Amino acid sequence: MSKFNHFLADDQLSKEQAFMLIELALNIKQSPQQYAQSLSGKSVAMIFEKPSLRTHVSFDMGIAKLGGHALYLGQQNGKLGERERVSDYAKNLSCYADAIVARVFENSAIVGLAEHASVPVVNALCDQYHPCQALADFVTLAECFASQDVQDLTKVKLAYVGDGNNVSNSLMLMAAVIGVDFTLVCPQGYGPSESMLDRAQTLASKNGSCFTYTTDINAIGTQDAIYTDTWVSMGNEGAEDKAQLLAAFKPYQVNHELMAKAKASVVMHCQPAHLEEEITTELFDDEELSVVFQEAENRMWAQCAVLVSLLAD
Repeated sequence: MSKFNHFLADDQLSKEQAFMLIELALNIKQSPQQYAQSLSGKSVAMIFEKPSLRTHVSFDMGIAKLGGHALYLGQQNGKLGERERVSDYAKNLSCYADAIVARVFENSAIVGLAEHASVPVVNALCDQYHPCQALADFVTLAECFASQDVQDLTKVKLAYVGDGNNVSNSLMLMAAVIGVDFTLVCPQGYGPSESMLDRAQTLASKNGSCFTYTTDINAIGTQDAIYTDTWVSMGNEGAEDKAQLLAAFKPYQVNHELMAKAKASVVMHCQPAHLEEEITTELFDDEELSVVFQEAENRMWAQCAVLVSLLAD
């Protein structure tokens, strides 16, 4: 299997690589002591332009569990490319660190880091993608629906309901890479770009799955799992009138009624959740249907798998 040099976007992985990462994450989760020295002597620089709870903690503690060292570089350093060029940032960090993890505003910053760094770069979130989250989500789906063989993921039907954003982009691309049937349901005017839709459709066709995009919530069909995210992405809270946005999205709330309509047995959310907006509190807290905290834990194991694949000798 060909080795990947960075982890930037979901469709940069092959089907084989995606399944390998999911299986490795599950193995590390099951037997963490076997991997306790995988990053011994390795240091990871973590750039955070945006606030974070799960991403920061899961990377920091995951790296520690692998025997490595993480250095947090927070917002006090300013936006990449303003204080100094992204290329200089990448080259300087490459002198000290064995890998760079970056949670940034713009995908161009991730691309620039990867272009100029001499060490692996991991995209911990940007405006276009959230590949670590999507990987963790498919690890979670494997635990729910493919516990005996990760290849059984190809039998899963997954729907995302809500705003077309970086999370939905990564989910639909990873689903298309793996061969998972995926339905994207967004209000009119809030879907992904045409180029993103084309990429997902092309990959789905190549890997034998069905990709559906609709603005009609009643066309969601039968699903195994339903996923949602906040209707206003971080950093865009003042982008438009809140009342107008809530009115447009109200029919797309994920609740027990929608779960029953789709016959779904699992509800997913990457958090933080705006309860009673994109998802009801009752459903978010439903211990039989909700796997939101399982997803949160799996962020750490999924990211461990990425780092082991990139750095382990």
